[in-house]
This record gives sequence, structure tokens and C-alpha cells, in this order.
Amino acid sequence: MDWKLVATTFVAIFIAELGDKTQLATMALSGSASSKWSVFLGASLGLIATTALGVLVGEAVTRAVPPEWINRAAGVLFIAIGAWTLIKS
Repeated sequence: MDWKLVATTFVAIFIAELGDKTQLATMALSGSASSKWSVFLGASLGLIATTALGVLVGEAVTRAVPPEWINRAAGVLFIAIGAWTLIKS
């Protein structure tokens, strides 16, 4: 197990998920739910499922597309989304 990769992934995802719509939806659900643990379990399973899908799709894509091109495309998309957000606001 590559613990440096585990730590890097954890930090990146943790920071990216703070204040996003998933966290806001979880807060809203837990505010009106009688069982906070049910909300925690459901949200955790949902995040695990989407992460598993991302890993599987990422693995499949890297078989056809070199990883450096995926990194470049992701960078361009992040810049484009940021620019669009700035222009829109």
C-alpha cells in the first residue's frame, strides 16, 4: 500500500468536498432526520459508490489515454470552470 498516495488522495478529496453540495445536502438531511447515524451511513455509502465508480472509470480510461493527457484535460477543465464561475458572478 502506498501510504503517501493514500494521504495525498485523502487531503485532496477532503479539501475539495468541504462546503460542496454533498456536504450541504448531508447537513440538511441530518437537521431534519431522527437518526443521524442513518444519514451518516447513507452519505458514506453514496460517497464510497461514487468514488468506486471514479476509480473504475479512471482505470479504464488510462488504458486508452495516457495519464499525462488526463491530467492536462483535468487542468484545462478546472481552469474553464473557474473562469466560467468568475464570469457568471
